[in-house]
Amino acid sequence: MLHIDLPTRAEIEALAAYRGSPAVSIYLSTTPLTQDAQADRIGLKNLLRTALAEMADADADKRSIEPIRESIEALVEDDDFWVEQANSLAIFATPKSLRTFRLGNKLGNAVEVSDRFHIKPLLRAITFPHNAYVLAISMGAVRLVEVSADLPPHEVKVPGLVRGAADAAGRRSHLERKGDMESGESTSESALLTRYARAVDQALRPVLAGHGRPLIVAAAEPMATIFHGVCSYPHLAEATIPGTADRTPDHELAAAARGILDQVYAAEIKALGETYAARAAQDRATCDLGRAARAATFGAVETLIVDMDAELPGRVDENGAVTLDAKADGVNYSVTDEIARRALLSGARVIAARRGDVPGGGELAAVLRYPV
Repeated sequence: MLHIDLPTRAEIEALAAYRGSPAVSIYLSTTPLTQDAQADRIGLKNLLRTALAEMADADADKRSIEPIRESIEALVEDDDFWVEQANSLAIFATPKSLRTFRLGNKLGNAVEVSDRFHIKPLLRAITFPHNAYVLAISMGAVRLVEVSADLPPHEVKVPGLVRGAADAAGRRSHLERKGDMESGESTSESALLTRYARAVDQALRPVLAGHGRPLIVAAAEPMATIFHGVCSYPHLAEATIPGTADRTPDHELAAAARGILDQVYAAEIKALGETYAARAAQDRATCDLGRAARAATFGAVETLIVDMDAELPGRVDENGAVTLDAKADGVNYSVTDEIARRALLSGARVIAARRGDVPGGGELAAVLRYPV
């Protein structure tokens, strides 16, 4: 099982708002297999050495460097911490604090030292999930299956989950009818399925709380439509896996779910591209780095799509003017990350995407609230 603790938008905004030197951002590719975690711990030690060297080169105060070194080394030595991991680990360290997030996405190893945190890979992890839950639900059975990019799918234990429609109705079988005193509505199939769907939704709430992964329903009609009508989980996928899934193996459900995730991603990228094209005709969209930086600085960005791999070291001043540097160091930062940070703090939607999915083919594309 992937042990994921995705940050909320409020937590990301808190990281984005931080100012103080040194601030160390580390992204580590990890394995959810506990027996292989030793290699990840060694990898973190190597990334820490890189961070220490960058802080020393930037003439950071040794009294600031030492607490960061101690806190990350303590994390490396924490056996309990490495028992439960996901596909990536994000670490944000200052002389006074250490924050970690276990992420479902497979991110590359990276270190950034500056006076602010590097948040773009974190944004990628919550933009388009590669993991999902599948709810296989029918009259006679229900189960929740976790689907991830790199591990076999498996059933998730859901405390209090009913065993089927009959269990939700308090009957021995969904075919059993109660006495003549019951109203037609209470004994109808539609009412029974609705009651059943609500019971399933209620049991799922504490299990799914705090997750951003899509929930995909695998069910025949009318069960699929009825569950969609009562589900309270905000990330319920519109598309469903059709047919009764009682005996469908988990790996087949996972394959179908991955296809739906691809559809969700493609549809969203297409919609963003269409919005960008329409706004560009109104002078309310740009892929120019300098113009996007000014727009983000003055709160004019509505949506920002940024290349997750674009790292242009430099600075952005208080007026949004961009200065690019030849190489990264312990003082400058990623300009695209800084533009994303400013857009995020102004309330914009920020999406970290692949280069080929960025409208205009550049490092970023901004849809503006008004021309800048």
